[in-house]
Amino acid sequence: MARLIKRLRPLFDRVLIEKLKPPEMISGIVLPQTSKTKTLPEGKIVAVGSGKRTSDGKLVPMSLKIGDMVLLSEFSGNEIKLNDKDYILCKEDEILGIIETNSDPLPNLNELQHK
Repeated sequence: MARLIKRLRPLFDRVLIEKLKPPEMISGIVLPQTSKTKTLPEGKIVAVGSGKRTSDGKLVPMSLKIGDMVLLSEFSGNEIKLNDKDYILCKEDEILGIIETNSDPLPNLNELQHK
């Protein structure tokens, strides 16, 4: 008999991420499945662990927080289902980056290297 899990609290340097469905594009052209480009999974962090312990026992706090939108690699973490929603439980270092939605342009990398 399966247990109904109401809440999951990640341990150490793990995070619980709610999977977001990629936006569907509407167009008049139907592409075969093999020609569609793959998009990396995105998600919203819903729970974080306390952080990672170093070899001497010090706690390194998490750099992620609840509410951060993140980009994951294609095969990161473990997929789980809670309350009919899809989640990914993974370590912090499996996350590729935080998605920022502000409209500021990206800095020119050439200018940064010459400073």
